[in-house]
Amino acid sequence: MADSGMPDSKMAKPVELRGVSYAYGTGELARPVLRGVDLVVGPGEIVLLTGPSGSGKTTLLTLIGALRAMQEGQCRVLGQDLAGAKEVQRVALRRRIGFIFQQHNLLGFLTARQNVAMALELDPASDEAGRLARAGRMLEQVGLGDRLHSKPAQLSGGQRQRVAVARALAGDPGLILADEPTAALDKQSGGEVVRLLRELAKQRGVPILLVTHDPRILDIADRIVAMEDGRILPAEQADPVRAA
Repeated sequence: MADSGMPDSKMAKPVELRGVSYAYGTGELARPVLRGVDLVVGPGEIVLLTGPSGSGKTTLLTLIGALRAMQEGQCRVLGQDLAGAKEVQRVALRRRIGFIFQQHNLLGFLTARQNVAMALELDPASDEAGRLARAGRMLEQVGLGDRLHSKPAQLSGGQRQRVAVARALAGDPGLILADEPTAALDKQSGGEVVRLLRELAKQRGVPILLVTHDPRILDIADRIVAMEDGRILPAEQADPVRAA
């Protein structure tokens, strides 16, 4: 199952890229990593982005997540045009996106509930008690209702990544971006985490763009988009199992 990433729909697209190119360095030292990428992610869609190391997957994810400034092409995410966007606009967009990374990035001195509640601190309508209560409910949804007061060192790798999933979803994001979320997990834990993520995202209608090398999780996708040398491969050339 592979696709170039351009479904035909009149619905508003959470992610729409046209002709996106990006290079590291300038002048003679410039090293292109993305070359004319077109990609659309539809509402509620789960798209896996696969390909060999160095193919541009993570760079593409960071551009969509407004973690880098655009260089060439058009990129519209959750209604925000990122071409020429100022830093304040990118910061505002990042607050509407849930991020999950290979390393869970939990703060070791905080409990699971406190780590999740941190994602809600920018909500002006919430107070500390409300944030902690909401974080607790989110942890219950990911199966960690009995570990609210545990610190990361007291949790398994799969449990820590479940906390990261809860944190990403706690603020009701319009988009989830995940970069190798199962890379540090064993087969059972990795499968549980991504299936939980899929279930929760589908319940909320939140689209997911997930970068992975892990062939074990390909079955969670609505579509698989394969990259190579900074480009998205046509469906007939893509082999997601080999690319992953």
